[in-house]
Amino acid sequence: MIEKRKVVLVGTGFVGMSMAYSLVNQGGVNELILIDVIKEKAEGEAMDLSHGIPCTSARMSVKAGDYDECKDADIVVITAGINQKPGQTRLDLVRTNSKIMEDITQKVVASGFNGIFIIASNPVDIMTHIVAKVSKFPKNKVIGSGTVLDTARLRYLVGEYLNVSSKNVHAYIMGEHGDSSFVSWSNAYVGCKSMIDILKDKNVELSKLDEIYVDVQQAAYQIIEKKKATYYAIGLALTNLVKAILNDGHEIFTVSTYLDGEYGQKDIFIGVPAILTKDGIQEILNLKLSDEEKEKMQKSADTLRQIINEIDKEIN
Repeated sequence: MIEKRKVVLVGTGFVGMSMAYSLVNQGGVNELILIDVIKEKAEGEAMDLSHGIPCTSARMSVKAGDYDECKDADIVVITAGINQKPGQTRLDLVRTNSKIMEDITQKVVASGFNGIFIIASNPVDIMTHIVAKVSKFPKNKVIGSGTVLDTARLRYLVGEYLNVSSKNVHAYIMGEHGDSSFVSWSNAYVGCKSMIDILKDKNVELSKLDEIYVDVQQAAYQIIEKKKATYYAIGLALTNLVKAILNDGHEIFTVSTYLDGEYGQKDIFIGVPAILTKDGIQEILNLKLSDEEKEKMQKSADTLRQIINEIDKEIN
């Protein structure tokens, strides 16, 4: 009997379809269902992807569907939502996307879904909080993409700077997926050597670390300025999350996950390193942060709580 490996994608915009395209290329999923408020869009995307299946090694069924398809899915990935419009405040954007997320979550849960949620809609930490609140799922089964993309950008840029494979860069961006994020440089390694020690050995000023972080933080703005949106890298990152769960990979990702005392924070979803398995979050890695990094984590959490406190009043 072939193992059922079913993923439902809600939202067929650039981010969602970048994930879908990379899943088709990489394989590992038997069934991919596309759901969108514009049903013809989902149907067209499913047809287009399906026609490429003969060109891949994947054995996969791709089709458009509705929320009843979530019932027996292993994972539901949510990328739906609107982008910030000119003149629109961040809080207004959050309010709009919160209502969208509430509606989607209610429909998914009503289907009988009992799998794992992955949320990539922005602001992702807030949207993950809303899915957890509305679904009432165990916290380990509600996962936001968090700072997975930020961390990938960091690893790439460090690798480029040191002329070493990014796969051997072990460094994490933590906190909000936004401007209050930070790098835990005290826990950053290349291979088994501290990044700080590497720079000292090269007689490079540690201010270079700040420059690298700024480059990471500004990357999204630069891409958006040049091509209006970012989607390929986050699509690949989401594929990695999906496969880590389906393959019971026990891999570490900086996802937005629920903290219950870790890092001195409670009752908040925020980006931290965690181990992903077939059951979702197996363990949060409670890294030892420097005093400066602790302050940055607190500031990031406070930034999110200000918005959460406003939004919670409006969510059922």
